Amino acid sequence: MIRRPLAAAALALCGVGAVACGGAEVSDTGAAAPATSSQLGRPAATQDQSDAAGTTVPTTRTASSETEALPLTGKVVVIDPGHNGGNFRHTKEINQLVDIFNQKKACDTTGTSTNDGYTEAAFTWDVSNRLAKLLKAEGATVKLTRTSSTEWGPCINQRAAIGNKAHADAAISIHGDGAAANLRGFHIIMPKKIGGPVDPVVKDSARLGQNVRDAFRSGTGLPYSTYIGKQALNYRSDLGGLNLSTVPKIFIECGNMRNAKDAARFKDPAFRARMARSLAKGLADYLTSAR
Repeated sequence: MIRRPLAAAALALCGVGAVACGGAEVSDTGAAAPATSSQLGRPAATQDQSDAAGTTVPTTRTASSETEALPLTGKVVVIDPGHNGGNFRHTKEINQLVDIFNQKKACDTTGTSTNDGYTEAAFTWDVSNRLAKLLKAEGATVKLTRTSSTEWGPCINQRAAIGNKAHADAAISIHGDGAAANLRGFHIIMPKKIGGPVDPVVKDSARLGQNVRDAFRSGTGLPYSTYIGKQALNYRSDLGGLNLSTVPKIFIECGNMRNAKDAARFKDPAFRARMARSLAKGLADYLTSAR
């Protein structure tokens, strides 16, 4: 991404494409939704039936016969809301260098914002929580890499570690870009082989990226990026959140927060909900498809 000044504060904010976001492990934000939640309106588990002699006897049905697993039951998804709302107060901490295997980079950055001050950290926190709720409703276990939007960090290497420790079936880092105002559109960032931890999941990460790209385009109507990637797909080897991941993982730049058209959608709660639904669809497509 591109580093740009935040209009509403004397801070140097940068777009997330330049630096991967990462963080420390946090507790699970929610368990998988109960399998019985989709069974409203089903008949009671016990019904009276008659035996051969005409005697009425109770017949008890097993739980397995009365319930059906939700589509994402047993799947683990890690959601990484880019940056953090308090990063600008902790410049020393977020500027410390961490090892991302093939180089060292800053722990994190402040992120970007719209021209009137709606921050990337606030945007990613909102969409990530909406997405988490949707995935849990489908049975997934969901973990977030941060628990609020007022603190600082976690560092990019820690964010990758959270997905690794969770043995996530899929991980996604959510961002908004900070490019020139005349540029717009969304793009997906996927890892390259670097002779390091991410190599075994590069192929699955690419498939995840394509599933999310297709669902996001279809669900939001937003255009592919006009300035980076090919058909909204971009491959990088300089992001710690990807380089250090041992599980399938992608970044999504949901649009350019400096572009007036994209920014209007970022600031619209109804459109953020639409983004979350589209991301949930892409993740579900990946998680439920044959490999």
